[in-house]
Formats: sequence, structure tokens, C-alpha cells
Amino acid sequence: MNKILLIIFTLASIESYSQQKTFCNPINVDYGYCPIPNMVTQGKHRATADPVIINFKGKYFLFSTNQWGYWWSDNMLNWNFVSRKFLKPDAKVYDELCAPAAFVMKDEMYLIGSTHGPNFALYKTKDGTKDDWEVAVENFKVGAWDPGFLYDEEKDKLFLYWGSSNEFPLLGTEINTKTLQSDGFVKPMITLKPEDHGWERFGEYNDNAFLQPFMEGAWVTKYNNKYYLQYGAPATEFSGYADGVYVSKEPLDGFEYQSHNPFSYKPGGFARGSGHGATYQDNFGNWWHVSTVILGQKNNFERRIGIWPAGFDKDDVMYCNTAYGDYPSFLPQKNADHIKGLFSGWMILNYNKPVQVSSTLGGFQSNLAVDEDMKTYWSAKTGEKGEWFQTDLGEVSTINAIQINYADQDAEFMGKTLDKFHQYKILASNDGKKWTTLIDKSNNKTDVPHDYIELETPAKARFLKLENIKIPSGKFALSGFRVFGKGQGKAPEMVQNFMVLRADAKKFGERRSSWIRWQQNTEADGYVIYFGKSPDKLYGSIMVYGQNDYFFSGMDRTDAYYFQIEAFNGNGISKRTEVIKVD
Repeated sequence: MNKILLIIFTLASIESYSQQKTFCNPINVDYGYCPIPNMVTQGKHRATADPVIINFKGKYFLFSTNQWGYWWSDNMLNWNFVSRKFLKPDAKVYDELCAPAAFVMKDEMYLIGSTHGPNFALYKTKDGTKDDWEVAVENFKVGAWDPGFLYDEEKDKLFLYWGSSNEFPLLGTEINTKTLQSDGFVKPMITLKPEDHGWERFGEYNDNAFLQPFMEGAWVTKYNNKYYLQYGAPATEFSGYADGVYVSKEPLDGFEYQSHNPFSYKPGGFARGSGHGATYQDNFGNWWHVSTVILGQKNNFERRIGIWPAGFDKDDVMYCNTAYGDYPSFLPQKNADHIKGLFSGWMILNYNKPVQVSSTLGGFQSNLAVDEDMKTYWSAKTGEKGEWFQTDLGEVSTINAIQINYADQDAEFMGKTLDKFHQYKILASNDGKKWTTLIDKSNNKTDVPHDYIELETPAKARFLKLENIKIPSGKFALSGFRVFGKGQGKAPEMVQNFMVLRADAKKFGERRSSWIRWQQNTEADGYVIYFGKSPDKLYGSIMVYGQNDYFFSGMDRTDAYYFQIEAFNGNGISKRTEVIKVD
């Protein structure tokens, strides 16, 4: 019976993944390779960061660092690349459109990269789906690094915010809408306060005091007659890379720290980090936040892009929902509840499950492709056709989607590559002996470094085998072969003995850190900790795999916190614990 079911599901699934309703972070675009020589000494690799998404005339335009072009999409799933260099030919820098800024003013979209000098013009277009840009201003005199613009349609005024430093504040100025230049009045906006805000402290766990943290990535969103000034901290290398927000009723004055910060935060899971981003609306009016996802395996600035549901609650608190944010999530839809989230409910089925491979290169062991850590990866000895990776789900399970995350091992390229592609097949089996084709991309002609396939009809199988046919460069290597769906068993029971111990200010002069601990649940693969400053606003989340404690050093010094936890496995999610208050 299982064999018959597998064949039925397989036939229904081949080529059906074109009608997807979900996506999975990190997003699957043809990331270019790092073009900077001194950043590839430990291996050539793909890299981008500092993303901006603009909704222009019903289409989504995605700009990010050093891509020698940009992408546009109708649906936030299928992204079309437009090849275009904006850096002036005589510029003596490598950064092509570094930390770009884009905005819409009336019927035109504008774009500029970070610059301290005359390397970039300010460009504009009425379309953007093709290379039809023209110069709006040849020499943008402000020379802003990490710029962010806000066109206030109601006031018909344009504002610029910028800065990237561990010494200086973010700055702001008004831009004349006729001349597209500043009239000269520049005002300091905000600075970091790591002595009060634990999450702004430097270091992977906000515990490294040898360097001041960095404030960067200004972005302003206007909502309900208030201005939300967003910023990234403490540094792009760390899992705790996050975005905070200050709020004011004026565009260049009076900004106050939002109590619920950081509003965009994802220190755990497969795709970690959610800092230096931008907030935008989809075609249904829902808010989203696009941000940098850290990788940092071959270089500190090896990064990817993530997109998370966001919004403003009934009290105008800005939030970003990253819980299960690197699992399959629904694409934009009407009447979506972004506070509740858009998680599909499909669980990871092969976390730390047995694997087999065709070959292994050195210490890049096979289990590293199923450990839910994007920094680690398995590599075959070659990139040749016939190398394969096999995962055992442990039982026949319902498979809804698969994400293939390729790693860069012995890559040959620097800069943007065009007309490169991945080709592969995924086979399914109930016994590991008789195989049928589940997904066939042997004729694929696109570059899919984080390919995500949603099956229109779920399949049932225990074993999956990924067979390599062609990769763009280097060895056949995987940082994550991730299978999503539901197992046949039960979700974990509710977590027991959940406690949070906050640092004692009298003894240690410290209230920005806490030790979170709970009883290990033998049925669980991992846990999600929720936190916030109000029991009804637990907007922060931390995903933890395979352990029963977490040292949380991202708290604000003066405020009380509330915590809650749930367990999960391949069968589902447990009931949450009661909320704990920590003064």
C-alpha cells in the first residue's frame, strides 16, 4: 500500500512545485559572489546584505549590496534579475551599490548606493523591470553611507537618514524635492546605549566589551502620523544582529526608544540574524521586514537575505514576527494576521537524522547538512554528476516541501555570474531500495543556491536522495538539506520546570542578562522561547535546538520582562507554558 501511495503522490508532485503558496528563508535568489579580493582569502563565496524592498506600481524591487544589478518580483517568490552596474566606471572602490537606498516619489522610483564622495549618482526610473534608469542627480552632495530615504507623501517632503559607525550617531536631513540636494541642515538623530540596551552590546552573545557596537542601516517608516526610525546593531557578524526602532511625531526631531525592542530579532535557528533591513507593504497592505541573515563561514561579511512578516499592533507598537521564520511561511495574502504569523505548520523532519552520502571531503562530514546550522556543511569530494546525499526521516512521513541550501566549497567565481545553474533530482523511497522520482530539475536553467520546492500534493516517504547533475562551481556541498512536513507521531508535551533567572544588579551591577532553563523534553527536537515587556506582546522569539538552557543577554536594563516557551518536533508543537514575569 505504501508503495502505491508513493507512486500516486510522486506522479502528482513532479513539476507541481511551480504553484507555490509558501516561501522559506533564506530567500532563493541568485546571490552574486563576493567581488572583493581581501574578503575571499579563505574561499570564494556568495555574499550580499543590507537589503531594501520597494513596492513600486504593484511590483517588488529588491536591492542589496554588491550584486551588479537587482531583482524584481510579482509575488515575492519568483525573483527576476536585472543586470546593471551603478558605480561610475572611474570609481576606485569595489563596493557596487553597497547598502543601497531606494524610495518612491510620485510616479518614479529612485536609487543610490552608499558613498562618501562622487562615486554614485542618484538614479530614477518609471519602470525598473528593465535597465531603463536615468540620472536624477549626477553628484549627490550629502555623500551618505548606509542611506535611507522617506518620501512623506502627505507633506510632499523628502528626508534622508544615514550613518554607519561605532562612534557617531545616525544623522538626518531634509532633501529639496526640486533640486534633490540637502539645503545644508543636518541633525544628529539617535545613538546606541548599550549600557541600557543589552541587545546593542557587541559580540555573538552581547558579552564582548573589547569594541564599541555599531549603529547602521537607517530606515524610516511613517505609520498613523508617527515616524519609526529603524536601525541595526550591534554588528553584522553576529547571530544577534537585529533592528531596533525609535518613534517620533516629527521626521527629524523628538525620537524616543520604543519599549518593545529589538523589534526584528532572530538569534537562533538555521537562518540567523535579522538586522540592517527595510520595512515595506505588500499589495494587500500587510507590512513586511526584509533584513540581513548572517552566515560568516568563509568571511565575516558572508551573508544572505531574509523576509519576515511585520506590522503595527493596536497600540502602534512596531513588531517583526521571526518565530519559525526559517520554516515554510505563507506568501502575501488578504487579511493576514502577522502577529500570529504566517508559519505553514510544516515541521523539520530530518533534524539530526541518519544520512548517507556518495563521498566526503575531509572534515566536511555528512551530518553537518542536517544539523540546522547554516554555518556548517557537508561537501562531496567532487562537483561531478552522480554525487548524492541521502536522508532517512526515521519513518514514512508526509512531505510538503524541501529546501536545498548549497554551500560554497572551492568556488571559482568573484562578482556576479550570469547563465549559471543547478540541476538535480530528488528520489523518494519507503525502504531505501526501490526509488521513484519525486522532483526532477535535470533541465533547470536557473541559479538556485537556496532552492525551495513546495509540493502541490504532499508525498509520503521515509528516505529522500538528492542526486547532483550540475552545480555552478566547485564541489557538491550542502549546508542544509531540509525536509518539511509532518511525522506520524505526537507533538511534544508542554515543557516542564521553565524558569528565568535574571542577573542580580546589587551583586553584579547587571540586569541586561538572564539564564533561561527548563527540563529537557525527550520528545522534542527544539524549543522556541518567547519574550516581551507585556504578557500580551511577546513579540521576541529565540529558537533553540538540542539543549535545555539559554543565556539571554539582550534585555533592557530598567524593564520587567515576560517569558514563555514551547517545544517542537517533526510531528508538531506543544502547548505553551504559562507566562513568567521577571522583574
